Amino acid sequence: MYAWEGGPALVQTVDFFTPIVDDPFLYGQIAAANALSDVYAMGGEPRTALAIAAFPKEGLETGVIRAIFRGGFEKLREAGTALLGGHTVQDPEIKFGYAVTGAIDPAQVLTNAGARAGDVLVLTKPLGTGIVGTAIKAARAPADLIDRAVATMTMLNKAAAETLRLVGGAHACTDVTGFGLLGHAAEMAEASQVSMELDGRAVPVLDGVFALLPRHRSGGMATNREHFGPRVQFSPAAGRPLQDVLFDPQTSGGLLVAVEAGRARALTDALVAAGVPAATVGRVVGQQPGFLISVV
Repeated sequence: MYAWEGGPALVQTVDFFTPIVDDPFLYGQIAAANALSDVYAMGGEPRTALAIAAFPKEGLETGVIRAIFRGGFEKLREAGTALLGGHTVQDPEIKFGYAVTGAIDPAQVLTNAGARAGDVLVLTKPLGTGIVGTAIKAARAPADLIDRAVATMTMLNKAAAETLRLVGGAHACTDVTGFGLLGHAAEMAEASQVSMELDGRAVPVLDGVFALLPRHRSGGMATNREHFGPRVQFSPAAGRPLQDVLFDPQTSGGLLVAVEAGRARALTDALVAAGVPAATVGRVVGQQPGFLISVV
């Protein structure tokens, strides 16, 4: 964040990745929604964006490139964000995304370091996009499940962020992306010097994802388990399939919010009314020796 004395502040973020779906227009939309997400998670409003792209010198039709940029532009326009330009390089592997600049009130910045014991944890999108993406690459993802995953990945976190500002009571927020729900929750718990209890039965998961396990575990899932697993305590009810989903790296995931208990119901009701598939997934507790997250 960069703040002028006595004035507003800027927040900036950058994100880009290789294709996660076959349709170039949808890929562009997902990349844009993903890049915008960090600004929404901080409580900011994205204002401008610069495109970042890498395409092979040969073998890619110009229509595909055009569709990627068009998909991204339409999602930026939905967010009310101006595209100012960008930079493209040659690369054997396609990559696309944006550097995004947002405006924010310095007095209302949300970080992952403010969660307090007693807070309720709210998640605004279902999990499973990493598993679906791995299945897509193997040509084993059902069409209806792809549609559900695309719908959540192209959904902006704009309505969720606006609802957070309207209802109030949020102490900490982060978007759930490459570290998976458990990784980002663990980072929030560590930064806030608290522990968290997640209710595995309450965590929303895309319908059909569990049927894809265990053949579609990504490398990122294994890395997340290796890095964050020692700080997570699982109850006997939290079996391996649920653990895999909780460690699954997400693309353009939802927001994980720690909100004061007295406003949690009002927040989830307002989010659902705004079209955001929010769910209460756990609570913040005092520091527990030996672990940051317990999954029951």
